Amino acid sequence: MTPAPEAPANASANERVDQLILLTDRLTAMIRRETEAFEARRPQDVAATVSETARLANIYRLESARLKQDPSVLKLATEGRRRALVTATRAFDTALTRHGQVLAAARTITEGLVHAIAKEVIANRAKPVGYTSRARSTIGDSVAVTLNSRA
Repeated sequence: MTPAPEAPANASANERVDQLILLTDRLTAMIRRETEAFEARRPQDVAATVSETARLANIYRLESARLKQDPSVLKLATEGRRRALVTATRAFDTALTRHGQVLAAARTITEGLVHAIAKEVIANRAKPVGYTSRARSTIGDSVAVTLNSRA
């Protein structure tokens, strides 16, 4: 028995859902590659794809907002496509969560390094031992180190 042909409304809804699934899968793959690069301590590998990831994320945000405004598209799509979209979205959420964890760890490490370097620079500076007749320090440098609580 062959399946019944889809109504035009269903075909359009199915096409939109299929496009969102493809977009979600592509964005998920990019996020996973970025996560792997950070985990391998190769953040420079992400630089080449960061603009494309941002572009896809923006499209995903816009398409998600459109679906939220018009949920009838999901109702008209076949059950199989809706399930595929849910599966793709869950995979995306999982990848995004892991990506956020890896980025937070990288930021913590980077901030720790910046603070350690700044403290070392401050500790190794020569301390002024006196002043000249013109009220200038006799030893030390005039370069200031500013250390904020956030790197």
